[in-house]
Amino acid sequence: MAKYKEASCRLCRREGCKLFLKGDRCYTDKCAIVNRNVVPGQHGAGRKKVTEYSIQLREKQKVKRAYGLLEKQFKKYYEMADRMKGVTGENMLQLLERRLDNVVYRMGIGVSRANSRQIVNHGHILVNGKVVDIASYLTNAGDVISIKDSKKDKTIFKELRAEKPMSNMPSWVTFDNEKLEGKILQLPVRSDIDLTIEEQLIVELYSK
Repeated sequence: MAKYKEASCRLCRREGCKLFLKGDRCYTDKCAIVNRNVVPGQHGAGRKKVTEYSIQLREKQKVKRAYGLLEKQFKKYYEMADRMKGVTGENMLQLLERRLDNVVYRMGIGVSRANSRQIVNHGHILVNGKVVDIASYLTNAGDVISIKDSKKDKTIFKELRAEKPMSNMPSWVTFDNEKLEGKILQLPVRSDIDLTIEEQLIVELYSK
């Protein structure tokens, strides 16, 4: 499967906002948006013509990169959302939030979505007592997310036990650092998503 292998901070600079791709570093003065908030490349700082299409494209790229998806994967979520009842844009964001790698990130198990995806792919995560190593697995309300018993002695999870629960954990999930177990209390709604996203622009782009 194709994978982006360049510097993550270039993506934030290209979109002109923090996508929180590098965990704790994004909250420090080392963040690329703080130090060098210009588009990467030789002509990055130059003035470019802004069109309706370019605005829609940048919004799509921002969301796609924040969740670590490639175009084919991202469009699949749009098509799924378009078939669902309700508002297409909000449905799409809910589907993205329900991905297992994102849930692991939201619970504070992984420091970033990329790190959380790696944790899932390595078979460390249980969903309702069964190992799930597919990052795109769609979780549901009531699902219990936990760490596999044989993996709990790993350094990353020992450190997690010693940490305090996340202060900014979304209201739709909960996680017990001592038990290394969390639960999805309800499906996420639009107000639960902290990224600044204008999802209607993405819907308009794909609707053309």
